[in-house]
Amino acid sequence: MKKVIHTSGKRKTAIARGKFRKGKGRIRINKRPLELYNPELARLKIIEPVTLAGDIIDDMDIDVKVVGSGVMGQAEAARMVIAKGLVQWTGNMELKEKFTQYDRTMLVGDPRRSEPKKYGGRGARARRQKSYR
Repeated sequence: MKKVIHTSGKRKTAIARGKFRKGKGRIRINKRPLELYNPELARLKIIEPVTLAGDIIDDMDIDVKVVGSGVMGQAEAARMVIAKGLVQWTGNMELKEKFTQYDRTMLVGDPRRSEPKKYGGRGARARRQKSYR
């Protein structure tokens, strides 16, 4: 029986789905190795849970597929998938505590969304100016 775990994570409108299985410690985001993922800031964001977990990753492969939103939204969704999956894979409560202490959004989604635009203005809050002269 092969051990395979599926997880998902969201950030803004980005949705990431991850698959964890036994392997050699490879991490792929949208079929691209993590080492080649650009921009660098997004890659560093995704690597955070891997760095915190230590050498747990060496015996598993992680495949993440991300769609929607922008570069950083996708990075944070992928990061959430990896963190959640590692906690599920190991069943380690200390690791969960470590992630939560470092940054709670690794395991818990951020509920903020963009506010819808309303009539009478350019955006959600901005209104058209009035002139009385």
